[in-house]
Amino acid sequence: MRVKIYGAGSIGNHLSHAARLLDWSVDLCDLDQAALDRTRLEIYPKRYGQWDQQIGLHKNDLAPIGGYDLICVGTPPDSHIPLAMGALEERPRAILVEKPFCTPSLDGAQELFFAARKLGITIFTGYDHVVGESSKKFGEISRSGSLGMIETLDVEFREFWGGIFAAHPWLVGPSDTYLGYWERGGGASGEHSHALNLWQHFAHEVGGGRVIEVQSMMDYFRDGKVNYDKCCLLNLRTENGLTGRVVQDVVTNPPRKWARIQGKDGYAEWHCGFKPGLDMVMEGGKSQCEGVYSFPKTRPDDFVAELRHIEAMLESNAANSVLSIERGLDTMLVLAAAHKSAKEKRNIAIDYSAGYVEAALQYL
Repeated sequence: MRVKIYGAGSIGNHLSHAARLLDWSVDLCDLDQAALDRTRLEIYPKRYGQWDQQIGLHKNDLAPIGGYDLICVGTPPDSHIPLAMGALEERPRAILVEKPFCTPSLDGAQELFFAARKLGITIFTGYDHVVGESSKKFGEISRSGSLGMIETLDVEFREFWGGIFAAHPWLVGPSDTYLGYWERGGGASGEHSHALNLWQHFAHEVGGGRVIEVQSMMDYFRDGKVNYDKCCLLNLRTENGLTGRVVQDVVTNPPRKWARIQGKDGYAEWHCGFKPGLDMVMEGGKSQCEGVYSFPKTRPDDFVAELRHIEAMLESNAANSVLSIERGLDTMLVLAAAHKSAKEKRNIAIDYSAGYVEAALQYL
């Protein structure tokens, strides 16, 4: 596989490292020469032991064009769709767009969707937690029937974002990046949207279908400089009647990344980072825990699993990936509905027949 990666920040380094572990050819690109230098001299060697001389480093305007199997877009969310549209012109086999897929405005989302379909180019989205071994186990238990009729589903990603800035020491704080602006795809709603995407994924696993109703409460922080949601609280209902809750915040420390599905006859819980380097899944009946499953994992492992999944999908020509553009844009529809619900203090319905546009969000 030959891969080009846009964005020499944290995600771009993770994707580059994962691709090299798979013995892929990598070109890493960025607008800023300082970001490329920082990758070579600081980020990559500090994380992974030493710089990999096989990785090509290029400014965007001087980057090679064409001949790639996969083009990855790992830049801020408000640049995702323009870069992905440009990537389509190179005719790769696939494009990977990091999460969140775009901004809550959904600008350009439908156009990208149609353009990729017309060209027959597969687009994936970077919600890599859904392809992790612990998530697979949680899904296996959830759909096994052992829990009885499913009553509700909760997912939380509650994590103080100090760790993000520790991984990006060149940033002083949220005002230096898109993270400080929810309209650019930042804040708790965008940065921790893994939780919402996992909720939607697990809802599909148990036959709940897509989210059609959203009720939200946001705790926005504004100081004349930044404008982001510290807490994003969502109540959701699917087309087949499953209800549940998603909580995302950027203030909880120590973090809690957790899911629970409750059935009439039992439950299952998923714990990401239960201990450093360890994910856990637990299942039980009405009165006691009956199974505990451990999954050793580091953060770089998430990206290896993601790229292996993409490679497997391309090799098999499979059509229904859990990382599909449809899954990524379904998440964006719910996030857009969440901000609209918070603003209007009303429940919002989603009409998927309208497409990935603001008009799909309707008042109840």
